[in-house]
Order: sequence, then C-alpha cells, then structure tokens
Amino acid sequence: MRHEQIEKSIGLMGVLTAIAISIGGLAEIVPLMRSTEAVEPAPGVTPYSAVQLEGRDIYIREGCHVCHSQMIRPFRAETERYGHFTLAGETVYDRPFLFGSKRTGPDLARVGGRYSDEWQRVHLVNPRDVVPESNMPGFPWLTERTVDAKLTPVKMQRLRMLGVPYSDEDIAGAEAAVAGVTEMDALIAYLQGLGTAVKGR
Repeated sequence: MRHEQIEKSIGLMGVLTAIAISIGGLAEIVPLMRSTEAVEPAPGVTPYSAVQLEGRDIYIREGCHVCHSQMIRPFRAETERYGHFTLAGETVYDRPFLFGSKRTGPDLARVGGRYSDEWQRVHLVNPRDVVPESNMPGFPWLTERTVDAKLTPVKMQRLRMLGVPYSDEDIAGAEAAVAGVTEMDALIAYLQGLGTAVKGR
C-alpha cells in the first residue's frame, strides 16, 4: 500500500528521490573531501607558471578539451597506451577540471615532453604535416597573437582565492613573464607540462 502511495504521488516521489540522492552523494563526496590523496597535490605537482596558465586558458578557449580528454582510467588498455593512470592529486590546481570523456583525439594527460616544441608548433599550425590522417583543425592564428599580460596577475590572484598557492612574487612577476609571449608559445608550454610530475610512475 505504501509503495503504491509513493508511486502515485509525484511530489512524495520527488522528495524521496532527492533524499536518496543526497545520502548517496554525501557517502561519496564527504570521504573524498577528507582524503589527502584527493585534496593534496601529488609529489612534484606545482601550480602552473604564468605562461602555462595562459596556455591552459587558450587550450580551453580553442575547445581542445572537447576532443582530447585528460584522464587516463585505471584499465590496462589505457595505461599501456597513455601511461600511468591519472591521480586526483595531479589536478588539485585545475580550475575548471578538464577530465573529459570524448576522445576524438588521444588523451593528453601525459603528452608533456613526448614531442619537441617544434613538433607541437608544426602540429598546431597544420596537424596533417606530421599526422597525415589527422582530422584536427589547424590553429595558425596562435602564432600571430600575443598573450594579454595585464590579465595574468588578475587570474593568478583569483586562483589564489580558490586555494592555489601563488606567492606575491609569482603574481608580481606574472605580467613580465608573459609579456610578448605568443599564444602558440603559451599553449605549447601548457602541453609540455602535462603529466610530467608523475610520468615516471
């Protein structure tokens, strides 16, 4: 009888569903918030440099995260192809997270240092020059634009408010660090840092 009453009352069903989801969510989320592995940086993981931070913003702006995931799952097929599975401590400074699930292109969680800067540059300008079967679009305009250096210290200040440990010196030197840097160079700096802290695990 009670089961029938719940099924016939959409309001009661909604309330009970919300309660069930809340309990399940708390059981999953609260332990993670207390886990040092999830909230502390993995050994070797540091906040992005000013140039890498700008490169990450370009990566997001150009939609690279739509086709490239940055999360290697702990399955043999993935670890053999991409390397060590992704650790929660690798992404503690990422705002927003770029795990993703779609892989039109390969996962980039461990791409740092796999190719030279020049290879990355050629690939980003016209991917088919190095990977003939690639369907990735080119981004030649990145070589012509420079980073807006005035915004970098502001971004770092905002990230510090969210817990990223940028020092006053980091923020003070950010504008000079990215002055005259092309968007292409910033994006390459970001890519070359991906996964390098835990690559050898």
